[in-house]
Amino acid sequence: MNANFGNASQRGRGRTPAAASGLSTAAATLLAIALSLAAAPTPAANLDGLEEPYHFAQQDGESLYRAICQACHMPDAEGVREGAGHYPALARNPRLGAAAYVVHNVIHGRYGMPAFGPALDDAQVAAVVNYVRSHFGNRFADAVTAADAKSARADAD
Repeated sequence: MNANFGNASQRGRGRTPAAASGLSTAAATLLAIALSLAAAPTPAANLDGLEEPYHFAQQDGESLYRAICQACHMPDAEGVREGAGHYPALARNPRLGAAAYVVHNVIHGRYGMPAFGPALDDAQVAAVVNYVRSHFGNRFADAVTAADAKSARADAD
């Protein structure tokens, strides 16, 4: 066994792949960021249903939920309460009984939830709110209208 290189089975043991390859953790992180930015679409690109200038093309509530909401709230609307974030469950959620609360949150955002108002028109807001309030074990019969969404936008201005 060569003293300069050690046993081949011992080289790299207990070290990260980046360290074993000679890269520091910081350098490996910067490399990963640079590669992800290089692969990212440009702002002018059509991003999964977004039209320029960043408006969702989907019109029905289910399609809008799939395009926007399910990434965080999950396909079954059960949300996530572990790991890197907390995304509340929309399924069987009594808070959705207050339609104005839901409309406001979709348009203006809340805590970590981004505001989707700029990317949705009033009819789309009504469609996705009505979909969530009438699916996933929610049975709220009072439907939201585009006029309700328009009013919620005006109230915040």
